[in-house]
Amino acid sequence: MISVPPQHGKSLGTSTLLPAYMLGLDPNLRICIGSYSFSLARRFGLSVQRVIDSPEYEKIFPQTFLKGMRQTEKGETALRTADEFDIVGAEGGLRLVGRECSLTGNRVDVMILDDLYKDAAEANSPLVREAAWDWYTSVVRTRLHNNSREIVVFTRWHEDDLIGRLAKSEKIIDIVSFSDISRLQPDEWARVNFEAIKESAPTELDSRPRSEPLWKERHSLELLEQKRRLDPSVFEALYQGNPRSKEGFLYSHFQTYESGGYYEKILNYTDVADTGNDRLCSVCYAVDDEGFIRIIDVIYSPEPMEVTELEVAAMLSRNRVATAVIESNNGGRGFARAVQKLAPATLIKCFHQGANKESRILTNASAVMSRILMPEGWQQRWREFADELTCLRRNFRANAHDDAADTLTGIIETEITHAKRKVFLVGF
Repeated sequence: MISVPPQHGKSLGTSTLLPAYMLGLDPNLRICIGSYSFSLARRFGLSVQRVIDSPEYEKIFPQTFLKGMRQTEKGETALRTADEFDIVGAEGGLRLVGRECSLTGNRVDVMILDDLYKDAAEANSPLVREAAWDWYTSVVRTRLHNNSREIVVFTRWHEDDLIGRLAKSEKIIDIVSFSDISRLQPDEWARVNFEAIKESAPTELDSRPRSEPLWKERHSLELLEQKRRLDPSVFEALYQGNPRSKEGFLYSHFQTYESGGYYEKILNYTDVADTGNDRLCSVCYAVDDEGFIRIIDVIYSPEPMEVTELEVAAMLSRNRVATAVIESNNGGRGFARAVQKLAPATLIKCFHQGANKESRILTNASAVMSRILMPEGWQQRWREFADELTCLRRNFRANAHDDAADTLTGIIETEITHAKRKVFLVGF
């Protein structure tokens, strides 16, 4: 997956030159290009045809040609339209589709997705993003086989676009050297982000020094900085490939650790759902020798108490939790009693949380980022939990949920700030 700023040759390279080149190397490849509209995909297809028709291409790849280029018997039966074409005398060709178009009956060896969202209005629409994701999972993925390859090339608009969703659900390897590519496993994505203004450290793949533009002859540093000043958040997304701008989001990052190891004492903090729209969030953790809080297990669920009581009790027993602290607000004490019966080896404590939630979360945000460690792969393991934390906005009214943040804040208060509160042992 590749993210590239606007007007930097993304579509020319990926959706015109690359398909022509791949068909030249292997005329039997079945390639498909998908975009936000069928008309745009057709334009890509016509551009590929023009490249293959050119005398220069014929000199380099004489075995790859289209119907009408030469008088051959096989050429009479080959398909060539604005929507798709075959390579004469071979099994390969190119198919063009728009978002939500059908691909029934077509094998795809190489799938190229070039911008599934037309503009900011589409990218910011939850309905459009969900429709694009459904099309990808129910149509695109069903046409792929063991040896298929996918290329997703986007200008980033939103943190929940296709690249963002794939990054949350599948394993992503950030490519910094060409040797990284050879070590990729079949179920891993290679990710490259070309920043308009280089801000990350130089790598073998992108050796620019910091502050150097990606294409300074066309987009100078002065021009890019002018665009940044107009709207820093939009610039961060479109030009820097980082739609989760540091501005507006509460948590900029989470530290990770390698899973495994022995912990002498494992603890738990549980926030019972306050309302019908809230989630129960229960987190098992341990405090290491350096004072860092290592997250070990998580339940983040919208299910009713009769379901989550069983789930939480099973997690406490599975992780041999010594002590669990459960907020007693809104039925929490009854929940705690039920869990205590199901997990008798764990000491259950409950307390009433009377402090303002928003104030607590904002005040402890820096401590959450600096003192809490997540296990590697946590975003794939606990997807909804991770989604809330990584997309939580400082403007609380813009958040659908804040239960995960509330729970991590409670852990910080329990282990570091030692907030004063009245704690009840279950049964009293």
